[in-house]
Amino acid sequence: MRLDKFICKSTELTRNEAKKLLKKGFVLVNGEVAKDASMQVHENNSITLDGEALTARQSRYLMLHKVAETICSNVDEVYPSVLHFIDLDKAFDLHIAGRLDADTTGLVLITDDGRWSHNVISPKKECPKVYRVWLRDDILPERIDELTAHFKAGIQLQGEAQLTRPAILVQVDTDEVLLTITEGKYHQVKRMFAAVGNRVEKLHREKVGTIELADLAPGEWRYLTEDEVAQFL
Repeated sequence: MRLDKFICKSTELTRNEAKKLLKKGFVLVNGEVAKDASMQVHENNSITLDGEALTARQSRYLMLHKVAETICSNVDEVYPSVLHFIDLDKAFDLHIAGRLDADTTGLVLITDDGRWSHNVISPKKECPKVYRVWLRDDILPERIDELTAHFKAGIQLQGEAQLTRPAILVQVDTDEVLLTITEGKYHQVKRMFAAVGNRVEKLHREKVGTIELADLAPGEWRYLTEDEVAQFL
């Protein structure tokens, strides 16, 4: 991880405070003065601050039920960050592994472990994500088989050279479906349905890998279990 992040995980310092101490030469990595905040370090390195050995606290892994009109960012913008719901020290040192749009609700995974979040979102890992989708137009019974096959074969999105990866479409109601995808292109679910002449009216993520939102109430969060964490290590 970055050296400034390691310092923050080992102390009560903010990122800006850590950078100031680095510039002053107070930090040694394996006995050498280190001033580059972006320097990559590992937990087995010897890292000291003003002569005191640093040990990073354990990484944190959480899940949150995102509500609408919030954003998956560490900075408030038009809408507030979902991290306001996390009542932990240094909650804003965490980041979201796989973002949702402001108007999309449901499961988000939150951590301070960059390698773990990379495994969640990397297209190479082909992690399945299940969305419940409410549509503007009903799917007629005579079209569902054709549409299911189309999503399985891949959808041509506007501005994309390649088809989407195979997706699984399951009809729940005339205007409601479950869609499972294994990639995370920009506004992908909305664009997939736009490509077939429909419009997503409401979108809710229920599952990432084997981690399910289940009965976690809107705005609530919990720590992931060891088994839930292990699937992305």
